[in-house]
Amino acid sequence: MRKILFPFLLTLLFAGCSVVDAGNSKNIALVEKYIRAVEQMDYEGMAALLSDDYIGYGPSYGDSIDKEQALEHWKYNIENLYDSIRYNRSRNVAVTIPDGVNRGEWVSNWGEVHIVYKHGRGAVTLWANSTYLIRDGQIVKSYTFYNEADALRQLGYLFCRPEDLCNE
Repeated sequence: MRKILFPFLLTLLFAGCSVVDAGNSKNIALVEKYIRAVEQMDYEGMAALLSDDYIGYGPSYGDSIDKEQALEHWKYNIENLYDSIRYNRSRNVAVTIPDGVNRGEWVSNWGEVHIVYKHGRGAVTLWANSTYLIRDGQIVKSYTFYNEADALRQLGYLFCRPEDLCNE
C-alpha cells in the first residue's frame, strides 16, 4: 500500500506545483521589470511601476517610505552612491492571499544582490528578499529584508559593544 500511496502523493504535489496562473505570471513579469529598472538605475522606470499610494517597509523593522521618498532615495543613491547593482541568482514566486489585512496578489523575490559603490568605496554582496503587493498592474506595497550590518562589514566597518571601546 505504501509503495502505491507515495508515488500518488508525489504526483499530486507536482501537479499542484505545475499550475501557472496567468495573473501570477503577469505579476512576476512586473516585478522582473522593476528589478531591471533597479539594475539599470532607472528611477523613472521604477516610478512608472510604483502606485501613487505606494508604501515600502524595511529593511529595519521601523523603516517605511512612500513613493516620493523612495524615488528621491533612489535618485540620490544612483547619482552619488551606486556605480552598479546586479541581481544574481534572482528568483520570484507569486502567491495570492485570499483574506485578511494582507489580502491580494503578492510576488516574492529573493536573490544575491551585488552592489558596487562609486569612488572606490568598495562592493557588497547581500542575500536580499523583497515581497511586493501588486494591484492594477502596479506595486502598491513592499517589504524588503537584507542584513544591513553585513553590508557595512563588507565595506570595512567594525562592530563592537560600547563597553568594549572600539578605539582601543
